[in-house]
Amino acid sequence: MTQLLVSVRSAREAESALRGGASLIDVKEPAHGSLGRAGDSTIAEVVRTVAGVRPVSAALGELKDTFDAEPLLAGLSLSYVKWGLAGYHGCGASVWQGELSGVMRLLAEHQPSCRAVAVAYADWRRARAPPPEEVCCFAVEHPVGAFLLDTWGKDVSTLLDWLPLHQVECLRRRCRAAGVPMALAGSLGLDEIRTLLPLRPDWFAVRGAVCQNRQRGAAIDEREVRRLAALLGEQRA
Repeated sequence: MTQLLVSVRSAREAESALRGGASLIDVKEPAHGSLGRAGDSTIAEVVRTVAGVRPVSAALGELKDTFDAEPLLAGLSLSYVKWGLAGYHGCGASVWQGELSGVMRLLAEHQPSCRAVAVAYADWRRARAPPPEEVCCFAVEHPVGAFLLDTWGKDVSTLLDWLPLHQVECLRRRCRAAGVPMALAGSLGLDEIRTLLPLRPDWFAVRGAVCQNRQRGAAIDEREVRRLAALLGEQRA
């Protein structure tokens, strides 16, 4: 069943997301980019607020800039963490795969309950990231927690402006066949989510769609979270 992931930037926003029906709470700082990392204290406050009621994930920035697993070793009860792969295009697949594999080994050693998410950007060329097919191949061949398809640039474009539906569907089929959970993101609104619903991803990951005035830098609007949660609930009915 497709669930709703809501990205929050504070404990107060986490409360709004929970009341609205979010199934997974993700911590990020949208001012720092697509996978902008929030402060360690913010992540800890969100974890305390959620208190195990729902899983919590955290965005930790771009792997090339922040190749560091130290924050994960502080005893935070995170279910997932993720780094983007912007800037790795042209370095060779062995470089980013080696560094991501290294982080995954650290997680397995120090915090085995937390899993790394393999992140692909639909707008991979402007992000100078590996193409989605390459990242998906890594995800189905390694013990990742999930595969996330997102957009690096946050503007008026959406996931479907950068990757046609049939390509998203191909990636979804590969993940399903391998038993790898998949999340779809990328400035998705109601129209895009309705288009993508037949693919039945494990999560739709949103931020701007559930913020006041649809601005990803504004506060989470509980009513918008509830609206999206209801849409996914209709699918399950």
